Amino acid sequence: MQKIIPHLWFDKEAKEAAQFYASVFGNGSKVTNVTTLHDTPSGDADIVSFEIWGYKFMAISAGPLFKFNPSISFTVACKTKEEIDGLWNKLSPGGLPYPNPSNAAG
Repeated sequence: MQKIIPHLWFDKEAKEAAQFYASVFGNGSKVTNVTTLHDTPSGDADIVSFEIWGYKFMAISAGPLFKFNPSISFTVACKTKEEIDGLWNKLSPGGLPYPNPSNAAG
């Protein structure tokens, strides 16, 4: 299982970008899922899962709530809240963490 998944943020074109990347890289690259979240602070938001050469990626059309910048996010698949907390405690010192991971595990 791929443990770290790059997550790309778009204003409103995540689905189109994922389809474009899949067409460019070919060889089994594909969009695997699109989920639309309704009534977010930026309106409807598409969360898109896709694969390039067997590697998983995610993208979101999250609207203009946050301005586009050169940062990148990674989604890390964890099995327990303890694993999430352990990683968070090692990665967050000296930074400005957002969002708080205590809400991520439910």
